[in-house]
Amino acid sequence: MQHHIIVSFGKDAEYEYRLSAPGAADEARQWFDREFVKLECDVSTPTGKILAVDRILSVAKYAGDARFKTDAAWAGEFAKNTAAILGRDLIRVDVEQYSIGY
Repeated sequence: MQHHIIVSFGKDAEYEYRLSAPGAADEARQWFDREFVKLECDVSTPTGKILAVDRILSVAKYAGDARFKTDAAWAGEFAKNTAAILGRDLIRVDVEQYSIGY
């Protein structure tokens, strides 16, 4: 399965990634857990539980547009791990709207 991941910070700041093998979901969750802590992400949820989509959106938000623009290796890891966790062939991470679409 081919995966297409789009990370959007607005109309003029979109990053697209195409992958054929995203990797294991457990490893992807661990990667997001580490990045969530490194970036000192803060998410408030009504239940107090942080879901995978909250981690993905928060890591993208706290990393910021500049990280995707200047650190291709990190951005590729973000895309690969997003695909591994969500398992969809098309994923749009809309940081500006704080939403994920399929």
